[in-house]
Amino acid sequence: MSKIAAKQKDDTILSPLNYPNSSDLKSFLRFEKIPTTIYKDSNAAAIAVAMEVASLIKIKELRKEPCLIGFASGSTMVVFYEELIRMHKQEGLSFKHVMSFNIDEFYPMDPESIQSHSKFMHEHFFDHIDMDKSNIHIPNGALPLDKVNGFCAKYEAKIEKNGGLDVIIQGMSGGGHTGFNEPGSPIDSKTRLVTLDRPTIIAAASDFYGERNVPRKAITMGIDTMFKAKRVFMLAWGEGKAPIVQKIVEGQKTDQVPASILQDHDNVTLILDEASAEDLTRIKTPWIVDIPKWDEAMIKKGVVWLCQKVNKPILKLTNKDYNDHHMNDLITDLGTAYDINIKVFNDLQNTITGWPGGKPNADDTNRPERAKPAKKRVVIFSPHPDDDVISMGGTFIRLFDQGHDVHVAYQTSGNIAVFDEDVIQHTDFFQEVDQALGVQNKDSLALYKKVNKYINEKKAGEIDKPEVKKIKGLIRKAEARAGCRSVGLTDDKAHFLELPFYETGTVKKKPVGPEDVKIIKDLLLELKPQQIYAAGDLSDPHGTHRVCLNAIFMALDELKKEPWIKDCWVWLYRGAWHEWPINEIEMAVPMSPDELMRKRKAIFKHQSQKDSALFPGSDSREFWQRAEDRNKGLACQYDQLGLAEYEAMEGFKRYFFL
Repeated sequence: MSKIAAKQKDDTILSPLNYPNSSDLKSFLRFEKIPTTIYKDSNAAAIAVAMEVASLIKIKELRKEPCLIGFASGSTMVVFYEELIRMHKQEGLSFKHVMSFNIDEFYPMDPESIQSHSKFMHEHFFDHIDMDKSNIHIPNGALPLDKVNGFCAKYEAKIEKNGGLDVIIQGMSGGGHTGFNEPGSPIDSKTRLVTLDRPTIIAAASDFYGERNVPRKAITMGIDTMFKAKRVFMLAWGEGKAPIVQKIVEGQKTDQVPASILQDHDNVTLILDEASAEDLTRIKTPWIVDIPKWDEAMIKKGVVWLCQKVNKPILKLTNKDYNDHHMNDLITDLGTAYDINIKVFNDLQNTITGWPGGKPNADDTNRPERAKPAKKRVVIFSPHPDDDVISMGGTFIRLFDQGHDVHVAYQTSGNIAVFDEDVIQHTDFFQEVDQALGVQNKDSLALYKKVNKYINEKKAGEIDKPEVKKIKGLIRKAEARAGCRSVGLTDDKAHFLELPFYETGTVKKKPVGPEDVKIIKDLLLELKPQQIYAAGDLSDPHGTHRVCLNAIFMALDELKKEPWIKDCWVWLYRGAWHEWPINEIEMAVPMSPDELMRKRKAIFKHQSQKDSALFPGSDSREFWQRAEDRNKGLACQYDQLGLAEYEAMEGFKRYFFL
């Protein structure tokens, strides 16, 4: 079993040193058209870039020259800015010689709006360092339309007058944009006003509380402006960026993927975490690049890939299949295809279990879970109030049906994901109930009117009033209880943690703090579970899953000395966005058609997320459709590998924290 988040001395991964026969770096990286460095996690990657930028700032200061830096906003950049701030406060790094030029801004946009890139930059960076305010340059989204072209020309002129950009640091969109340069942007484009395409608007919808509130235009540096920078760092984190990373790094240069133009830049580095790099050839199919270390995990990965490549089940693979697909060394080292096939087939077969809590009175030598204790206390952590049933509803049902003591811990209220119209619908309902029962009082009537007035007068992107947030949270809480009841749980088994980091009323959340960790610790100390399930979906587009998982990990780390913790196993599930690769799954729980329907009905209890979610991401399917397609797809993969055919399956990966 793999040990997730195991720390290596070297934060970078899969360098030529991991390949015993690789001596030619050029050969090792022959598929990659952009220099690419991969780190174990995004924090290590962001800190490494911050150190590079700090070194450049110091060199320019010694030369008494201004250092022109192109900055970007967005969650990808947060740790990078935090590290620069740390170096400023603790190591004396000065920004007095730095001139900043931000890459883009929405238009129209009030600089003080919570969605503005200007506000982001000041809150996350500029307000914490010693940069001269006159050296801070951000596209002005509040200008009258007839002033924008002149502003853009002056923006360009100021960059050129001061010697051009020394370095640009930017994140990467799912479409491979640079700034707001949409597909089809001219290579020779300068800073200008652009019209946003639909994928960009959809991607921004969560920040603006709905697609309809997103500005349709933006001011952005042009491709030519950015290309002329002397140094370029492009950052990407998470599995969700993996497909576009592969296109940018290994695909053809095309204006449909604007960032691919960087293939021609003389001094660019793509900085990735392990997850965003997973589709690169050296990660996805390392045996094509060179001879990897054929450990158990690599063998399983290779065999699963080979089956999919030649469209054969495992037990039908031949020596020729291995030889024809760069895996002949595996045959040479380990024996015949038959021997390898049997080993991998049995390994995958042993991941499948209809007893996620362990099968009582059974030999558990080759089962993913322990047989004892026969009845386990289980805690399912759900970041949002519906992740439990969407992501692992079938396993949830199995655990309850098989007699385990199941508890669900909802980590956040999920209140920002409720439409304003749902609040009005509920306040109307309660007014009707009060009138029908003759129990209406002046206070409740005043509250209903107050809430409806707030919503009717609410401006696009405005933060909800406390009363509105409270009602939205109560709507999600009632739906979560209904989902639990549909499985069979009583209300006392649903725990609403309402972690403080989330309760900002905005998409931007606070960092996880001691109070968040304590709430989780207190629940675990109360229940002392033998099993924990947590969302390991690090590609969650809003970041909440990632933050919630870190809070759980921090709590577990502080509980390591508790006697009961040694008997507690942690299983990670994926959310609605991605499934674990089949070669990484360590427990696969099958579902019958009836169980899949029960899961669907549990998801349907979350009516505020039904039909159309407030933050759907780029996938237009409803959550229940995404979940079923993913579950059926996983079952199909197992079937195609020659294993038992099921209606649907849910996959899990074990996390070792001791």
